[in-house]
Amino acid sequence: MFAIVLHALIQILLIIRVLLRPHREPTSRIAWVVIIIVLPVIGLLAYLLLGESNIGRYRAKQMQKILARLPDPNAASAVDEADCQEKIPRDYQHLFMFGKTVNGFSPVDGNRAELLEDANRTIDAIVADIDAAQDHVHLLFYIWLPDNNGCRVADALKRAAARGVTCRAIADALGSRYIIQSEHWQAMQHAGVHMAQALPVGNLLIRPLKGRLDLRNHRKIVVIDNRITYCGSQNCADPEFRIKEKYGPWVDAMMRFEGPVARQNQYLFAGDWESETGEDLSALIRKPIESFQPGFVAQVIGTGPTVRFSAMPEMFEALMYTARRELFITTPYYVPDESMQAGLCASARRGVKTTIIFPARNDSWIVRAASRSYYAGLLSAGVRIFEYEGGLLHTKSLTFDGKITLIGSANMDRRSFELNYENNILLNDHSMTNQMRQLQDKYLAKSRQVTLEMVEQWTWHHRLLNNSVAMMGPVL
Repeated sequence: MFAIVLHALIQILLIIRVLLRPHREPTSRIAWVVIIIVLPVIGLLAYLLLGESNIGRYRAKQMQKILARLPDPNAASAVDEADCQEKIPRDYQHLFMFGKTVNGFSPVDGNRAELLEDANRTIDAIVADIDAAQDHVHLLFYIWLPDNNGCRVADALKRAAARGVTCRAIADALGSRYIIQSEHWQAMQHAGVHMAQALPVGNLLIRPLKGRLDLRNHRKIVVIDNRITYCGSQNCADPEFRIKEKYGPWVDAMMRFEGPVARQNQYLFAGDWESETGEDLSALIRKPIESFQPGFVAQVIGTGPTVRFSAMPEMFEALMYTARRELFITTPYYVPDESMQAGLCASARRGVKTTIIFPARNDSWIVRAASRSYYAGLLSAGVRIFEYEGGLLHTKSLTFDGKITLIGSANMDRRSFELNYENNILLNDHSMTNQMRQLQDKYLAKSRQVTLEMVEQWTWHHRLLNNSVAMMGPVL
């Protein structure tokens, strides 16, 4: 009898906690309350392990202190913010104003970029920049594999360290566990490369008490000499991605930037680096930004569990509602909240030519099923849906009206919104947006269109699976 009363009391306390937790959608609250009641034991354990986006009180406070201590990210810039805003068309200024509320980064002018649409070519460019580095090289990857491309980058870091360049590299402890456990990790350390693991897993029994195990650093950042940076979807690995080769090749896109926007990615790296190692990189942030040649306006959008809740979905929705003629999106993972689904549908209903491409084969059957549960609503609103058949389309890109591009690591799913550290770059430039748009057309040429008639012909058990998985979205 005592055990029953105790269990009921724990259920009540957890339900109260679910109802009092801030930043939770009503659907999520309802889902968790039902799970706790219907699955008395499993539900309690599930909530304790997965119910909250908790990275740990100590780590959260530590990151807040680090960011508060880092210098103003805009202080070293020679770019006048007012002049920069004047160069942004009035219809788009609000996007960059919103972007500044995420990390405090002002939009900066004078950037140039190169779109790298081939994974091996991207690694070639990164290795070449490392070999040409004069002061420092900073890398952060969610997945770094000990394959051909992963080892090429490792060797380049060792060469740079040998000639006196300061090299720092972070790899997510879970996503990059294969290289961390390999001889290549130790070889880099012995060569003088400063290495760190992002969000170490530690003891599996104790780890849940310190925060959720599946909160990961999903960023892909390269910064060289405070003036060159890379941003996009590609991990440090071969496109064949041999740990999941049956879904390959992974199809990614990266942009190589030169200009003041590199300092903003440096700021993200500095925060992540100090949180793992304790080393303060403020001196690099304070260095004056050299004058750059004329270029375009860009801004880093860095999100994560210690950044304002809902920043990433709000950014996506602001872009959707700003589009007037065309909106084109590629994303491998689509598990939206209700407002994002509504925003995408509203885009099409306003007469904006709205297109989205997903991979035909996804490495996560759960995400694939959940994504497909939204097809009927999107198609009914007039959104064109395509599924890429040339591999796993991993590029996360959004373009609209030939002027604005968002590229980076964030997917359009709840994991990117609430659990992962992500980095993206928002830019206003006709030439770069046109190049990104041409790449999206290349993806389109290797895709098959999904129609409403096709979706309506899916079997009832197919729809049941999709909708049942999607229903768990607010929980997972």
